Amino acid sequence: MLFTAVFAGEASAQKAPASPPAKDSVVIGGKVISVKYAAPSVKGRDIFGAGGLLSREKNFPVWRAGANSATTFHTDADLEIGGLSVPKGDYTLYVSLVDPQHWELIINKQLGQWGLTYDQAQDLGRVKMTMGKIDPPVEVLFYKLTLPQPNKVKIALTWEKMTASVDVKVKK
Repeated sequence: MLFTAVFAGEASAQKAPASPPAKDSVVIGGKVISVKYAAPSVKGRDIFGAGGLLSREKNFPVWRAGANSATTFHTDADLEIGGLSVPKGDYTLYVSLVDPQHWELIINKQLGQWGLTYDQAQDLGRVKMTMGKIDPPVEVLFYKLTLPQPNKVKIALTWEKMTASVDVKVKK
């Protein structure tokens, strides 16, 4: 009886993670394309822009595009993202925030790292993102993968007052 009471007390003390794991994916032509990330919340903070949590920190000019471990990207198909050829496989995503009006999506070949461990030498490449402001603000970061046309995928990242996206073409 004592064991049950202690065990139940420990279970109720566990809290949900501050930035829970999340995933979005699409299937196109039988091939899966997905993004896995940890979804942080705004929690009353300024996120982007001067003085924001992710302001252009000169000692760390890229963002893990989520929280905790680096955001991962999987594709079962060969892709073209903004003119960059991306072979099928697994990658890490980062976002360059150096220019607040023109973010760049970074596709990196290094896997399994914590979000702040970035090695530019492992970049497959960078592509410009289409930027937009949103109102009302979005509390929890999310990715949305959509199929706007046959053989095309749009990957959108939305958080706080910003949305940024890239168009993806599935190679045949």
